Order: sequence, then C-alpha cells, then structure tokens
Amino acid sequence: MATREKSGCPINLSLELVGDRWTLLIIRDLVFAGKRHFREFLQSDEGISSRTLAERLQTLQDEGILTRSDDPTHGLKTVYRLTEAGIDLLPVLATLGAWGSKHRKADERLARIAEELAAGGEAALERTKTTLRAEHIV
Repeated sequence: MATREKSGCPINLSLELVGDRWTLLIIRDLVFAGKRHFREFLQSDEGISSRTLAERLQTLQDEGILTRSDDPTHGLKTVYRLTEAGIDLLPVLATLGAWGSKHRKADERLARIAEELAAGGEAALERTKTTLRAEHIV
C-alpha cells in the first residue's frame, strides 16, 4: 500500500497514508492495547489478514509512523514501536473514538475510555503522549 500523493492538500495527504481502516486500527492497537508483535495484531477482533497486516506495517515503517526492531527477548520476533509522527496521531484516534462513542453503538467500556480522553482535552492528550513516548521512543 504505497501512498500516492495525488495532490498537495494536507487532508488528502493524510488520508492517502492513514485513510483505510486497517492502518488506523494498527495504530490504535499500538496506542491503546499495547500490541508490539505481528501475531498480537493478527489477534485483534477485526480479523486483519496476515498479508494486509504485513503490507500496512511496511507502509507505516516506510512513512516513518513506526519503527521495527528485533525483540531482544525473543530471537524470532520483531517489535513495532511508534515514532513521534505516530504518537502525533493520538488526537485523531481520540476524536474518532469520541465520535464513534456518541454516534455509533460502541462497547460501553471502550466508549468510556474514548470519552474520558476527549473530555480531558489537551492536557489528557499530552499526558498520554508522554506515556507513549516513554514506551515507544528508545
């Protein structure tokens, strides 16, 4: 899934990279579920195929949204981590979550998390970003 950059519009440029459901769900899993390994992403409820997952992870790596490194605890595993650009997608996820909580039939527990993050405003987003930086930026 290479980005195509059909125009210089910032919204278009963003959507060309993160505009499909799988890309944002992978980032969601990194941010909120603490997933770091390929198999963990495959176990998400949405049922991404291994081929699609591999393509999206590669694109996210190529575009500087995440990094990939060997897992020091397991020689055959790879660890995926967000970059600063990936962490900066937190407000997008928070806004989508708050909208989905308000206008869709969302899981109550997950809706509560989205609503609390949105209600906390910029301070809550910055606290979460600080935590993400500590977990992802090495």
